[in-house]
Amino acid sequence: VPAYFNDAQRVATQNAAAIAGLQVMRIINEPTAAALAYGLDQKSKSGSGEQTQNVLVFDLGGGTFDVSYLIMDGGIFEVKATAGDTHLGGEDFDDVLFDFVKKEFKAKHPDVVLEPESGKSSMSQQRALKRMRNACEKAKRSLSSQDKSTIMLDSLIQDLDFSVVVTKAKFENLNKALFERCLDTVKAVLKDAKASTKDVDEVVLVGGSTRIPKIQNMLQEFFNGKELCKSINPDEAVAYGAGIQGAILDGSRRAATQDLLLVDVTPLSLGIETKGEIFAPIIPRNTAVPCKKSKTFTTTQDYQEVIEIPIYEGERKSTLHNNLLGEFEIKNIESAKMGVPQIEVTFAVDTNGILTVSARDKVTNSEASTHIANNRGRLSQEEIERMLAEAKRFAREDKERFERIELRNELEAIIYRVKDRAQMNENRKLLDLCNEYQQWLDDNMDTATKEQIQIKKDKLESAYPLLE
Repeated sequence: VPAYFNDAQRVATQNAAAIAGLQVMRIINEPTAAALAYGLDQKSKSGSGEQTQNVLVFDLGGGTFDVSYLIMDGGIFEVKATAGDTHLGGEDFDDVLFDFVKKEFKAKHPDVVLEPESGKSSMSQQRALKRMRNACEKAKRSLSSQDKSTIMLDSLIQDLDFSVVVTKAKFENLNKALFERCLDTVKAVLKDAKASTKDVDEVVLVGGSTRIPKIQNMLQEFFNGKELCKSINPDEAVAYGAGIQGAILDGSRRAATQDLLLVDVTPLSLGIETKGEIFAPIIPRNTAVPCKKSKTFTTTQDYQEVIEIPIYEGERKSTLHNNLLGEFEIKNIESAKMGVPQIEVTFAVDTNGILTVSARDKVTNSEASTHIANNRGRLSQEEIERMLAEAKRFAREDKERFERIELRNELEAIIYRVKDRAQMNENRKLLDLCNEYQQWLDDNMDTATKEQIQIKKDKLESAYPLLE
C-alpha cells in the first residue's frame, strides 16, 4: 500500500484482498517494497549485500506519492522516515494539462459549450471531454521523450476539429506547483530522518510518473548532480519487492533472500484526545513496527466513573485537524478526586500497521481495549463470504466483460499501428478507415459487442500486411 495510507485505507486493502480470495500475510509499504527489490538487485550484482547504504526511494505513481528514507545494512532494511501524499500522482499532471487544453478550446471556439457550468452534460459533450482527457494523457507520456506534442482531435464536437501544440516547457510550467510539492516531501523526509542530501547514497525511482524528465532533473539538481538509480523497472519494483517479502514470510527462502530483514515504520503519529481537544501522541510517527508504547493519563472530574478514549492519527496539536480512528470507554475506575486515578493507555501496532489500543486502571485493574481494524471499515466474515459468493455467481458475466474489454484494447492498438503505417505510405483510404473505427470505438466504448469488435479487428489485421 502507499506508505501514507491510514488505518482505514489499510483495512480496506485487506478487505479487497480477502474478497479476491487472497490470504494477506502482511501489508508492506510501497517504497519499502521497492527498496527490497533494489536491495536484492544490488546484492545480485555485487555478490554480497554487506555495504551499508542510505537509500531514498521516490515513488510517484498514477494516484499516490511516497518518499521513504532507509538504511540498508547487509540484509537489514530499516526505514528511518516516510512521508507522502495519497492525492498526488500522474493523474494530477493529466488534470492540469486537461484544464489548459479546455481553456484553449474555449478560446478558439467561444460559442461552443464543451462543459456546461450547470446541469448535466450531453452524451456528445461527455464523449468529447473523455477523448480530450485521453489525448492529454497520451501527450503527457510523449513529452517524456519529445520536446513537444500535438493534440489532434478530429470532429471533437459539432463536427469541429481541434488541435493544440503543448511544449515540454509549457507542461513543466503548468505543473510547477505539483513538482514543488514533490520536492517539499523529499525535504520533509530528510528532516525527519535527520539526514542531509550528502548522506544519501542512492536515489531510487519508482512509479511510472518518475519518467517525467522534469522530475528526474529536479531530483538530480537537489541531490547535487547525483546519478539517479534506474536499474529496476519503475512499474514493477513494488510488485517485485512484495513478492520477495511474500517469499520470506512463506519460508520459501533462497540464497539471495536468506539474510533479508525488513523493519518498517508508522507513517503518522498515533494517540488519544485529552481535555480541550488536545492530541496526545503515544506512538510518534516513523516509529519502527511492530511496536508497543504506553502512557499514563488521569481524570478531569471528581469521582469520575467512566472515561471515553477517542483514538486519533495525525501530526496536528488539535484533534480537530487529525483523523479519528475510533473510540472506546473504560469503566469501574478508581473513585477519587480528579487527577488521582492512574489510567495506563497502551498502543500496539503490528507488522501490517494495524492498531490495537487498551486501557487499564492501575488501582482497580479494570481494563478495556479495542482493535481499530475491526471498528474502522473492516467487513465482517459474513460480508466477505457474501461478496465471494457473488463473485462466483457473476463469474461468467465478469469473464465476458473482461474478454470484451481485452478485445477492445487489442483493436485500439491495431488502429494505432495501421494508422501510423498508413500515414507513412500516404494511404488516405486506410487512414480514413482507422479514423472511422477510432470514432466508432469512442462512441460505443461500453456497448460494442465482442462480435462487432472482432469483425473490425480482423479487417484491419488483414490490411496491415499490405503496408509492410
